[in-house]
Amino acid sequence: MNTGAAIGNLSWLASSLPELRRFRRDARDLEGAQRKRLRDCLLRNADTAFGRQHGFSDIRGFDDYAERVPVRTYNEFEPWIDRIAAGEERVLTADRVRLFEPTSGSSGPSKLIPYSADLQREIRQAVAVWSAGNFLAQPDLLFGRAYWSLTPQMAVAQSPGSVVSVGFDEDSAYLGGMTQTLINRTFATHPALRRVGDMDDFWRLTLLMLLNCGDLRLISVWHPSYLALLIERLRTHWSSLLQDLASGVRLDEPALQVPGNPARSRALGSTGCDDLQGIWPKLQLISCWADGHAAVSIPQIQALLPGIKIQAKGLVATEGIVTIPFSDKRPLAYRSHVFEFFDDGGQVHAPWQLEKDVSYSVAITTGGGLYRYRLGDRVRVEDFFYDVPCLHFVGREDRVSDYFGEKLGEDFVGEVIHDVLSRFDPAPRFAMLALDECLDRPAYVLYIEVDGELPESLPPQLERELRANPHYDLCVRLGQLGQARVSRIQGSGYDAYAGRMTEMGMRLGDIKPTPLSRHSGWDRYFDACD
Repeated sequence: MNTGAAIGNLSWLASSLPELRRFRRDARDLEGAQRKRLRDCLLRNADTAFGRQHGFSDIRGFDDYAERVPVRTYNEFEPWIDRIAAGEERVLTADRVRLFEPTSGSSGPSKLIPYSADLQREIRQAVAVWSAGNFLAQPDLLFGRAYWSLTPQMAVAQSPGSVVSVGFDEDSAYLGGMTQTLINRTFATHPALRRVGDMDDFWRLTLLMLLNCGDLRLISVWHPSYLALLIERLRTHWSSLLQDLASGVRLDEPALQVPGNPARSRALGSTGCDDLQGIWPKLQLISCWADGHAAVSIPQIQALLPGIKIQAKGLVATEGIVTIPFSDKRPLAYRSHVFEFFDDGGQVHAPWQLEKDVSYSVAITTGGGLYRYRLGDRVRVEDFFYDVPCLHFVGREDRVSDYFGEKLGEDFVGEVIHDVLSRFDPAPRFAMLALDECLDRPAYVLYIEVDGELPESLPPQLERELRANPHYDLCVRLGQLGQARVSRIQGSGYDAYAGRMTEMGMRLGDIKPTPLSRHSGWDRYFDACD
């Protein structure tokens, strides 16, 4: 047992239990809880520039709120955020904006999200429910360390004239307060890894710290392909990693020094790189995305680590938390933010008005000053926790590839890929559709990483299902698009995909593999063949 980690985990559990009790209690009165959150938010921020302009002090409930405050995207909030950057106070929130956290659009970094103490408190509330639920369901998690995937810090230039800093120094700083301190005591790796700019050094140090962690209990990553890539690198560099583990690695920064551990290196040498459960015999839980296109990678993780519970993460954005993994469901984080949902006809629904098996788009109001902010995420109601809807992430509503009027959406393409690849055993490790403009006639190509040869029936089946979209069908019939093709990736699809997106300015933790890319030219990045 790691004493320091156990003390940190037990303290974290104790501090989280009150919020867990409130979450369970208020779940029986979702409407009352959400109305209170809205009322408190409006009252707290009535005397801000945004609050005065929209008459916060006169708003009485959800209907008034929807009438006075229009739904906005980031671009419409940007002028307000520019005022905060220039040093103006009480613009969006009465609470001071501590910093801007960069997040990425579909093509690179494009948004600076204001973080206040109120927003950090809201995030801590949701994380408290998740962590306490995990500890109570699997008590062994308390007595060891956890790997929370850290991502190299994205280089963000300070805006000229901005008095607000950009970017947290470490991932746990999203939470702030005592929770940040407690979590840091339980890490298998060191938060300073974020400051490692060289990717080879980043992977090497990450793996050395993990190999040195025999009491690893929890792995928390975003996309499951990230974990698969980590394990692939572990196996590829196994011999050199064991040598480094035996002798130690000493860098200029003390926090990133890995002391030599010859005994551990010898023990792992006997275990071998293929016995992952021998390397981490205490591992209990893997938390990762499992919705949408991420589901394609889950069978690979199950094969690599059989018998380890895989917990589907909730829907989390830099702007806020939408759902929480809890009690084998993903209920709405209703005690953290104010939520509204839009059906396909554009009608707005309060959270207590949602219906099972219906899909909606999400709007969120947070303590960071984003009011009726349209996240661009689509969800489907899959269950309820008392009154609280439990939501399944479907896809992004704005992910549409439309070069010639084909209007291929991410939701539709994801379903097509799921159908055409459902008979593969083992399941493909990576699959993505994108336009190839360099062909004699531009055509969509399904890039796929899978063992073995591809069946001849795959391209015509892919084309047939894509042509269920009438816009795509018309473009093919008019000759604007050639018929869809399939290319098998020889190397690691996720590695190549992540490499291109980091070149474009996205940080690793923001990269979400998608069934549909709106970028072309992927043959230059994938080692692919027809």
